[in-house]
Amino acid sequence: MVKSVDNTQQQSEKQLKRQLRTQLKHIIAPESQRLRLALMFAVLGALLFIGQSWLLAQLFVGLLDNSQSGTDLSAAFDTRHMIALALCFTLRPTVQYIRERLSQAASLSARKTLRKRLLDTLASLGPERQTLGADGALSTQLLEQVDALDGYISRYYVQLYLVLIVPLLISIAAFYYSPLAASLMLLTAPLVPLFMILVGGAASRSSQQQMAAMSQLSSRFLDWVRGMPTLQHLKATDQAQHNVDVSASQYRDSTMKVLRMAFLSGAVLELFSSLAIALVAVYLGLGLLGVLPWAKGVIPVPYVGALFILLLAPEFYAPLRQLGSDYHAKAEAEGAIEELLPLLEQHTWQHPGQQPLQLEAAPALTLTQVSITAHNQRLRLPSIDLKITAGERVGLHGKSGSGKSSLLLALLGFIEYSGRIEINKQSLLDVKRSDWHSQLGYLSQQPNFKRGSLADNLRLAKPTADTQQMLDVLRDVDLLSLVEQLPQGLNTPLGERGLGLSGGQLSRLAIAQLLLRDAHLWLLDEPTAHLDPETSATIHALLARLSVGKTLIWVSHQWQGLDWLDRHLDLHQLQSQQESSVC
Repeated sequence: MVKSVDNTQQQSEKQLKRQLRTQLKHIIAPESQRLRLALMFAVLGALLFIGQSWLLAQLFVGLLDNSQSGTDLSAAFDTRHMIALALCFTLRPTVQYIRERLSQAASLSARKTLRKRLLDTLASLGPERQTLGADGALSTQLLEQVDALDGYISRYYVQLYLVLIVPLLISIAAFYYSPLAASLMLLTAPLVPLFMILVGGAASRSSQQQMAAMSQLSSRFLDWVRGMPTLQHLKATDQAQHNVDVSASQYRDSTMKVLRMAFLSGAVLELFSSLAIALVAVYLGLGLLGVLPWAKGVIPVPYVGALFILLLAPEFYAPLRQLGSDYHAKAEAEGAIEELLPLLEQHTWQHPGQQPLQLEAAPALTLTQVSITAHNQRLRLPSIDLKITAGERVGLHGKSGSGKSSLLLALLGFIEYSGRIEINKQSLLDVKRSDWHSQLGYLSQQPNFKRGSLADNLRLAKPTADTQQMLDVLRDVDLLSLVEQLPQGLNTPLGERGLGLSGGQLSRLAIAQLLLRDAHLWLLDEPTAHLDPETSATIHALLARLSVGKTLIWVSHQWQGLDWLDRHLDLHQLQSQQESSVC
C-alpha cells in the first residue's frame, strides 16, 4: 500500500515536471531566434578567448626565450600577433556585451508577452477569475512570479548549451598539445554537474516552497489591509499585527533557507572545479620538471603548450561553474511556473460574435435549452428554457451549486454554453461582446472600486460623464447630501476597494454607476448578500424604484425582500419541469 502511494506520488511529480518544462518552452519559443543569436555570440567569445590564450602563450614563451638568450625583449612582440591580441582584447568584451543585451531583450520581451497573456486570460474569465485565488495572490503572480523567470531566460537557457559547446572547443584545442590533459579535463568535468544536481535539487524544492509562501503572504497582507476598518472597530489590530509579524518571520526564515542552499551549491561547485584545475596544473608542472612517474626525464608537453592549457583550464570549467550559479534561477523559474500553472492552463473561451448591437430600450431575453458543462465534464447548469419579456424584472433563485452564477457568466459572454440565448431574437453568439457589455449593467456581491476620487470611480462606468451627470445619479441613489457635506465633494478620495464609505454607501455608489451607464439590462448577482438586514432592505427599495423600465435578472439564493420583482423562478424547478416535458 505504501509503495503504491509512493509510486503515485512519484508519477504526479514527474507529470508536474513535464508540465513545467512544457510551459517554459512555450514561454521561450517566441524568443528562440534572439536567444540563438546570443548563443552564437557567446560561442564566438569562447573562440576569441582560445585565440587570445594561444597568443599570450606565444608572447610569454618568446619573452622567456629572449631573456635567456640575451636578445632584445622587444623582438618577441611580433606586429601581427600584437594586432591579433589587441583585437581579441577588444572584441571579447564587445561580443559579451552584445550577448547579454540580446539575452536581456529576449527575457524582457518574453515576460511582457507572458504578462499580457495572463492579463488576457483574467479578462476573458471575467468574474470567474475569483476561483483562481484572491486578488493579492493574482497580483503577485502577474508581477513578482513573472519577473522570477528573468534569470532562467537571460542566463540559464543560453548557459545550458554553452556548458557543452565551450568545454568541447577548449578540449579540442588542448588535445593538440596534450591528449592526456584534455582527457583529464573531460573526465573531471562531469563531477561539477553531478554535485550541482545533488545540491540543486534541494534548492529547487526550497525555491518552489518560497514562491508559494510569497503568494500566501501577499494574499494575507492584502486581506488585512482591506479589513483594517473592521479590525479597528473590533479593536483587533494588535492581533493582526502579530499575525503579520509571524508570517513575515516565517517568510524571512524560508528566504534564508533558499539563500543557504544557493551559497552551498556555489561553494561545492567552486571546490570541485578548483580541484580539477589543480589536477591538470600538477600534471603539467611535473611534466615540465620531467619527474612524472611514467615519463622520467621526458617533457611530454612543451612550455608553450603547458602555458596555453593552463590559461584555458579555468575557462573550461567556467561554464560549468556558471551553470551551477544559475541553477537557482532555474529552480526559481520552476517555482514561479508551478504557481502560475493554474492560470497558464486555464481554458479560456473566446466569444465569437462580430455583429454590432444597439439597444434602444429594454430587451427581451430568450433562453432555449441552455446548459453549461465545465471542462472536467461536470454539469454546471442543466438544460433550461426561459423567456423574459422586455422590461420584466425576474428573480432567479436556487441553492448553492444550482448554476445561478454560471448562468450569469453565460449571459455576460464569458463562458461557453450549449443551446441558444437571444437578445430581441438576435443570438448572443452573433453580437460583439464589447457592444453587449457596453449596453448592460452588472452588479456583483463585491463591487469593484479603485483608489481614487468619487468622480474617478463613477467614471469607471462612463469615462465621458460630466459633473452634472454624476450629481444627478448621486441624487437618485440618495448620496448627494452626503457628497455635498464632504469638503472636497466629488474629489473626495477613496481608499482601496472603496475604503472611506460604509457598505450601504458603497452599494449606493455601485448603483449610481449602473445609472450612469444608462443600460437597459441589469444583471445583479446577490448585491445585498453582504449587508445587514436594515441596509439590505433600504437598497432593495432603492433598486425597486430605479429599475422600473429595465429588464432585470436578480440572482439570489433567497426570496426575502424581493417582493417587488415581477416574477420569481426556482432554477431547480425549471430544470425539473423541462426534464418532465422531455420525458
